[in-house]
Amino acid sequence: MRKEVVRDIMTRHVVSITEASNALEAAKLMTENAISSLIVTKDNYPIGILTEYDFVKKICIKELRPSNVKVGDIMSKIRTYADPETPIEVAVQRMINHKIHRLPVMVDGKVIGIITVTDLAEHLRRILLIGAGLEGQTLFS
Repeated sequence: MRKEVVRDIMTRHVVSITEASNALEAAKLMTENAISSLIVTKDNYPIGILTEYDFVKKICIKELRPSNVKVGDIMSKIRTYADPETPIEVAVQRMINHKIHRLPVMVDGKVIGIITVTDLAEHLRRILLIGAGLEGQTLFS
């Protein structure tokens, strides 16, 4: 049996924004795409991640106006990443070690996907269903 890798469970649709954009633009982009994070770029190179938590911690709590705040000033820097062939358990360990909920998947300096806690929960659910012989069914019908 082939060992499962990040490519098997990553979210492929990744939305990005430039560091020079403002937080209001970022919030609109996140809302339009129904997502909770954006990859932040500088000169088309990924440098950070902007999450809903960043908005709460760095804008709301400080009562700042989002249109006056640059994305680059509130993003979290990318501290680690995975490549598509990274085993899932290695990706999970990186997320635990760095206390992050999202792990960019990169190839040649480009983000091609992202692993989120939701992706991992769906993967765990699939494992549990297969183990119980219930694939395609819900556990709590």
